[in-house]
Amino acid sequence: MPYPQNFETAKELEVIVREHGAVPATIAILDGIPCMGVYLILRFIGFFSLFLVGGLTTEELENLAHLGSKARKTASRDIALVMAGRENGATTVSATMHLASMVGIPIFVTGGIGGVHRHGDNITAMDISSDLTELGNTPVAVISAGVKSILDIPRTLEYLETQRVTVAAYKTDEFPAFFTQTSGYKAPARAESPEHCARVIDANIRLERKSGILIAVPIPKEHSASGSLIGSAIQQALQEAREKKIIGNAETPFLLA
Repeated sequence: MPYPQNFETAKELEVIVREHGAVPATIAILDGIPCMGVYLILRFIGFFSLFLVGGLTTEELENLAHLGSKARKTASRDIALVMAGRENGATTVSATMHLASMVGIPIFVTGGIGGVHRHGDNITAMDISSDLTELGNTPVAVISAGVKSILDIPRTLEYLETQRVTVAAYKTDEFPAFFTQTSGYKAPARAESPEHCARVIDANIRLERKSGILIAVPIPKEHSASGSLIGSAIQQALQEAREKKIIGNAETPFLLA
């Protein structure tokens, strides 16, 4: 998003998290320093309390929003490079998961995760997001609207299964498609309520599994009507990307633009 919409959206999301009784910790890398959250154990009269503090301050969040695309797109493989170069990094799902897990943040919310790009069956163009392998190796629960609609949903679900990732759709049997509630593909499992999701997350922690969880929440019905229009635009953008030979991590920004 352009500034100031990106800043206003980020602030609004943090307000929503607080209103529902949780503490937000927006994650990024600024001047080579990962900004996550840290747990503090504070002692009061007769008892201890656990608090999460950290993440970006409002000022830091606005600075990142001003940077926009000037901040480096940072996957988990890039964290060390961004830190060493004292750069500013906008963390992808894989990098955010990794940094969250380092400080014990068990739940991460995002718009859509990366996945297997369309035409991924062509070995010369095989493009699989590191978000999927990070989900297979990092015990963080990711809540999203599914995978980005520019991706190959059935192959993404197959790859998540290979990576041992627990996948469920929220109150639906069909895996959502980011901009639309339906994709035509059955979800591996169904979660019926926030309490059900919490029990799944708790069970994963108690089992000491090293892989994560993906809970896909469909877009509200009133916002899903434009899905077919967006779908046709995606097909056109994919064709343009192939013609211009845009591949790798440059493809997603091109398609979203």
